[in-house]
Amino acid sequence: MSRWLRLFVVPVAALLFGLGTPPAHAAAGDGSPSDPNIAFQGRWDTTNPAAVVPKFAGAYLTTGFTGTRVALRQRSTIDLYYSIDGAADVHLRNVSGTVSLTPAALRPGNHTLRVSYRVVAGSYHGDAVFQGLVLDGGATTYALPRPPRLLEFVGDSITVGTTSSKNALTAYGWLTGEQLGHAHTQIAEGGACLVSAADGCTGMADRFLRVSTTAGSALWNFSRYRADVVIINLGTNDVGHGVSTTTFQTVYTGLLRDIRAKYPQAVILALQTFTKRYAAQTQAAVQTVTVAGDRNTFFVPTDGWLPAGGLSDNVHPNDTGHRAIAARLAPIITEKLGAAS
Repeated sequence: MSRWLRLFVVPVAALLFGLGTPPAHAAAGDGSPSDPNIAFQGRWDTTNPAAVVPKFAGAYLTTGFTGTRVALRQRSTIDLYYSIDGAADVHLRNVSGTVSLTPAALRPGNHTLRVSYRVVAGSYHGDAVFQGLVLDGGATTYALPRPPRLLEFVGDSITVGTTSSKNALTAYGWLTGEQLGHAHTQIAEGGACLVSAADGCTGMADRFLRVSTTAGSALWNFSRYRADVVIINLGTNDVGHGVSTTTFQTVYTGLLRDIRAKYPQAVILALQTFTKRYAAQTQAAVQTVTVAGDRNTFFVPTDGWLPAGGLSDNVHPNDTGHRAIAARLAPIITEKLGAAS
């Protein structure tokens, strides 16, 4: 691991919540959706600058704020998680309008906030429309330190965190990012395939390029953020939708090339699915791009990653399983980033 990376591999809580004093030059913000002090991680639709919408699991926002109270402006009913000053995430159900996040006043001074909206099978449960923060009179936002790296996880319900206790927040992608102190996002939908199937299975090879999984959605503006590592976990569902091994390998190769075109410097990790479906084709796709000159894309075997009792059913990891996956994946990411730096 490079000296630079060792300096920054700390828990995200330390980055987001351990630094309570804003820089002297920090610009005061008003908490509106266009406030530059609010960091939006993941893919957010900002077509309406007064009401921004997260479009994939694992999207979240962070900011610092002053004062003793903070509330969210929500358009309609929604479930969400929030954390203030690094405390455990609080789950609010069926809230709308002006949603108080401080039932008891905080101590006066500087605080930090993270908000993430709950997802069910890849679709937002309720109306996940962020319309800004409500602060005390005279209070402001301030920008938090930027995490050193951004991890982007591409997948299906396993990556969403379906059947885990807090969905995206207890999925291996979120846990891995938190463990390494990096920003993270899950570009995933429950039931998704790699290949868009004739029977309607959502193909992430196409949706990776878009704002959302909605058919015909706009292309994503990849200048909005740069992923340093992209982790792919796809293929679990394709076998049930008639996708041939030949088609799977061809489309997977195309996805790897698309990711490389969008993120020229990123580390790309293609995980063997935990069910081992299309494992040979996934490895062959990686070999194809490697032989063509891509030296920063890797196939990652996952044999033995899931412990006994690590599944909630025949496919989906439970909290124990997701923690085990994150424990195996985190050092691989650190190693590959160190080699690339």
